[in-house]
Amino acid sequence: MRHFKRDGADPAGTDYLYRIIGTAVHTETGEALMVYQALYGDWKLYVRPLAMFLSETDPVKYPEAVQHSRFAPASAAETRLAEQAEESRQAAGGSTPEPPHR
Repeated sequence: MRHFKRDGADPAGTDYLYRIIGTAVHTETGEALMVYQALYGDWKLYVRPLAMFLSETDPVKYPEAVQHSRFAPASAAETRLAEQAEESRQAAGGSTPEPPHR
């Protein structure tokens, strides 16, 4: 997945590319959450309310945004970059969570 801020990032890098881990449910409120991982930097895991993850960007706050969805599918080239980054990280001894089993 690509975040809308990727439009201003180096196209040869993986900034603002993410891997979806899955959905989760908040134990207290029942709210649906999206769990996803950055494919750059320290490869943190993030959780965001599902409705926000699927939302459109705010045109007032981000008037120059080209991508109007907060997150959108990555291009084929971006997907290859992400796969290469993940392979490099694993070869260097880093770990990434396994996708959920269905």
